Amino acid sequence: MATTRIAMAPMKAAQIPKPGADFEIVEREIPNPDAGQVRIKVQACGVCHSDVLTKDGFPGINYPRVPGHEVAGIIDELGAGVSAWKKGQRVGVGWHGGHDGTCLQCRKGDFRNCRNRKNPGISYDGGYQQYMVAPVEALAAIPESLSDVEAAPLLCAGITTFGALRQSGAVPGDIVAVQGIGGLGHLGIQFANKFGYRVAAIGRGPENAALAKKLGASIYIDSKATNAAEALQKLGGAQMILATAPSSKAMSELIDGLGPNGKLMVIGATFDPIEVTPPQLIFGNHVIQGWAAGTPADSEDTLRFSELTGVRPMIEIYPLEKAGEAYARMMSGNAQFRVVLTM
Repeated sequence: MATTRIAMAPMKAAQIPKPGADFEIVEREIPNPDAGQVRIKVQACGVCHSDVLTKDGFPGINYPRVPGHEVAGIIDELGAGVSAWKKGQRVGVGWHGGHDGTCLQCRKGDFRNCRNRKNPGISYDGGYQQYMVAPVEALAAIPESLSDVEAAPLLCAGITTFGALRQSGAVPGDIVAVQGIGGLGHLGIQFANKFGYRVAAIGRGPENAALAKKLGASIYIDSKATNAAEALQKLGGAQMILATAPSSKAMSELIDGLGPNGKLMVIGATFDPIEVTPPQLIFGNHVIQGWAAGTPADSEDTLRFSELTGVRPMIEIYPLEKAGEAYARMMSGNAQFRVVLTM
């Protein structure tokens, strides 16, 4: 017997009509999921600096495009063949928006580096809209005790800082420095504290000292008033420095603060080069490593750990209709600290 779809009222979406253009609030037809997909009724979507790729243009994006890859919502329709998820289930979609499962990296289980990976807001429309469609391999379950606005930033900023810290090689009691007290850094300090590290927060100016201590830092280093690398060496050297602020110059200046076998983990994206000499790496066996978000399984680890330990993002909330204003607030660098759209 043939099935018929019930016509639904149009939804609102904040789209970019072409690279570099301003946001448009438009009405669209509510999308239907294909096989292997679900439709999500979006409850909240974080506004991330990586959304600049959609806003300003990135190779392969088809416009108009709806940004957004910190999505928290509820499954309201299942595509054909979807059995592991159910309608009404709370789910999130982060930066990892799908993988092909067949390339060499996927066959090795390295889904993060899939040759054909997808990203919401780039490969397909993201969460700056009331409904979105996503493949099942992009879904992460959201614990009931986390609100939608709390969960959304954890699906990108949270998973990135959490993943970098747990891959750092540091053990409880080690000195771990967090450079930058912003959208990434304020989560990095909390996670590092809950991991049992001795946390040194590095900021510019004295005004962030009290907040850094409140978030869980044992030590605050004002890089404007003192040489941060020397300060870290006085503590014995950092086993890991989590570089969150997008300043390659600041990152370069911290390398000499690493202890033996220490690692500079870079998650703050900037396009100017990090400067390092071979002796800075050779003597002390130092490592510089980059780290991107993670898979939905990593998202679930991040969400569960946050639920267990009380790690939460500090957020500013805007309605979908003010997506342009929310994006501008995020780009200003003045947000405290993550910006979230609600539908």
